[in-house]
Amino acid sequence: MQYRWTCAAIGAALVMGAAGSGHAAITVLGGGFAQACSEAAMTGEVDKKFEELCTLALETEGLNLRDRAGTLVNRGVFKLRRQEYTSSLRDFDAALKRDPTMGEALVNRGAARIGLKAPEAALADINRALELGVAEPAKAHYNRALAHERLGDLKAAWLDYTKAAELDPEWSAPRTELTRFSVTRK
Repeated sequence: MQYRWTCAAIGAALVMGAAGSGHAAITVLGGGFAQACSEAAMTGEVDKKFEELCTLALETEGLNLRDRAGTLVNRGVFKLRRQEYTSSLRDFDAALKRDPTMGEALVNRGAARIGLKAPEAALADINRALELGVAEPAKAHYNRALAHERLGDLKAAWLDYTKAAELDPEWSAPRTELTRFSVTRK
């Protein structure tokens, strides 16, 4: 049996897609600016003042390698939420230089690359993140769906949106995207 996947309003979804993509923040403990940066990233803040907490942590606190990488990811997340893709990409790259196994940095770099219209590179990052393991795999599958959709692979996009919805049933974004799809038998 063969199936055909169609999707309505691809253009509108992709314009909002990168901005609405799942961003994975990193928990940093121990107090100070780094922890405040982490908490703000976890709660979905956007304001530039929270990004500045991350910068202060990076400039003034004696962070271990993992916390420094995590703080770079969190700073990049604030930029990503404001659609500052190139700048966020620099933070994710810097985090990955410190810890190349940080899956969240790869998921977020993939999201930035989707925003920069580089879906092939985004797929590579997100696939690697899923191999390494991430704390929030639903966000990785959602972002990978966006990349697949941008590449015109609607079946793969549908499968990843479906997986994201299964992994996080409380998150409405993947279910909203799935309403645009129609799967029919050939």
